[in-house]
Amino acid sequence: MSSRNLNATAASLLGFLQEGPLTGWDLVAAAQQRIGDFWSLTQSQVYRELASMAAVGLIEAGERGPRDRRPYSITDTGRAAFTAWLSRTPDDETIRFPLLLTVLFGRHLPPGRLAEIVAEHRKLHAERLAAYQQAREQLVGGPVDPHQLAPLEFGIRYEAAALAWFDDLPAEIRTGERPHQRGANNSQ
Repeated sequence: MSSRNLNATAASLLGFLQEGPLTGWDLVAAAQQRIGDFWSLTQSQVYRELASMAAVGLIEAGERGPRDRRPYSITDTGRAAFTAWLSRTPDDETIRFPLLLTVLFGRHLPPGRLAEIVAEHRKLHAERLAAYQQAREQLVGGPVDPHQLAPLEFGIRYEAAALAWFDDLPAEIRTGERPHQRGANNSQ
């Protein structure tokens, strides 16, 4: 595995290892906490990537410690591969927003079900926005690392945009009320 075929998952693990040795368990926790809102990693992916990177010399496994956990350290080859990967122009992002598929085909749901789903998701986005804003307040209270603040600001703006989108949805989607139902209700 060279920097050419280093995938984003492996590269993110090398990025975390720049800060010092970590076990697979620590890497999973770091990924969930620090990048989980914009880059998903599963535990199986982490361990698979660690094995691959160790096999090609990008990382070294240390001695097993408590609970049979093994710390991994980045090698000079790993640092070079990470730097090369980080220096390249990133691929275009791909929107994978499962709710959009549900909305697209929502006319096939029973009346009101799409509105329930949309309300659940709107609530999740509002909660995530509040958590990001709280994290920003804590981060801005001390020395600010612009590399941490910039993705957080993106998350805040993304969630604010998502909430605006939810609020601008047609009433038929937001409330589950069909246009013909509105007319029938008004004539009574």
